[in-house]
Amino acid sequence: MRITHRAVKGALATAATVVLLAGCSTDSIEEPTEASGDDAAQEAGSEEQSEFFSAEDLATQDEQRSATFEGDEATPWLQYLDGEMTDTSQYAANGAQKACFANASISNPWRQTGFITMQQQLEVLVDEGVISEMEVRDAQDTDETQIADIDYFIDEGNCDAFVISPNSTAAMTPAVERACETGKPVVVFDRGVETDCATTFIHPIGGYAWGLDTAEFLSENLEEGDRVIALRILPGVDVLETRWAAAEQVFSENGIEAEDFFTEADPTRIKQIVTDAINSGEVDGIWMDAGDGAVAAVEAFEDAGVDYPVMTGEDEMSFLRKWEETGMTALAPVYSNFQWRTPLLALERIFAGEEVPKEWVLPQTPITEDERAGFLEANEGMPDGHYAKFGGEDLPGFPDAWMDR
Repeated sequence: MRITHRAVKGALATAATVVLLAGCSTDSIEEPTEASGDDAAQEAGSEEQSEFFSAEDLATQDEQRSATFEGDEATPWLQYLDGEMTDTSQYAANGAQKACFANASISNPWRQTGFITMQQQLEVLVDEGVISEMEVRDAQDTDETQIADIDYFIDEGNCDAFVISPNSTAAMTPAVERACETGKPVVVFDRGVETDCATTFIHPIGGYAWGLDTAEFLSENLEEGDRVIALRILPGVDVLETRWAAAEQVFSENGIEAEDFFTEADPTRIKQIVTDAINSGEVDGIWMDAGDGAVAAVEAFEDAGVDYPVMTGEDEMSFLRKWEETGMTALAPVYSNFQWRTPLLALERIFAGEEVPKEWVLPQTPITEDERAGFLEANEGMPDGHYAKFGGEDLPGFPDAWMDR
């Protein structure tokens, strides 16, 4: 097996291996909105939200939360909602095929966990003669770089299929369309783009479902007039904007006073925002559009010597462990990390000429307090940055590949 790639900056770049060691939807962008409590920062968030909000999509995802998925519950990365299918008979191929992966980044634990899972799935498909190699280019959270990466793959002309995890939504659309124009299969996953040209678009239910799950939980455990601090990563990414759009609507309907701040997923900034909020008045709840830095938010309450809030974080191990340690009232929403297996399994079907869902919607179920202990036990020994619903227990390298990142 051979995986080629461009060097990646940061801590992972120093890893002693020729294979990229790791790969959330919560990356930074070149100039993220400044995190502060002033009106400008909050207005910036509101403007972005209005561009992404769709009442129709919110209603659809609300229904999908209780929908029945096709396929075996034991392999949720292969489950999907019944809907339009894509005929891929034109892509049927003999022999192993080359995949080209344009990745937004591996700059945070969610993406790192997912990319490890993807690499382990790749090993299986290489051994089975489905994929010959996967050339990976990492955009390091930059639109311009990812556009150039996709154009490089197109110009190189040596790709049998494209896999794209977009850095941002609108900016990546023309490049994805150019990949589609090559006549090769295109698999988009994680974040969406503003075109339906891809052979399949793979994602969990979506941001609205996340926002509904989390804001409903907080509203059920708080009272009208209670104050929630909403910690948001950055503007301009569809799954993040829709998380907040749904949550904001639920909070408004229930009389919850929610104040949102952009954090860039910086634990120091998160802790300062929460500390400032505590110093300005009682904080009853914490809402996050991703779990990066959740522990820092909890520590702000400990340092202030006040009661823990009702909180929603994510299925990152650091949050699950802190939740268990503190006994606070919490919920761990998920943006199913096991989705990183699905693009390559989709290619397996595509190269066999089998139909695939046009929009491949995967299950997305939060971890509740009753389930927390089971996930902690199943992931014992995993690093704090690991995600509980990574779905790689049956892959080669488990558990060492995820432990030794």
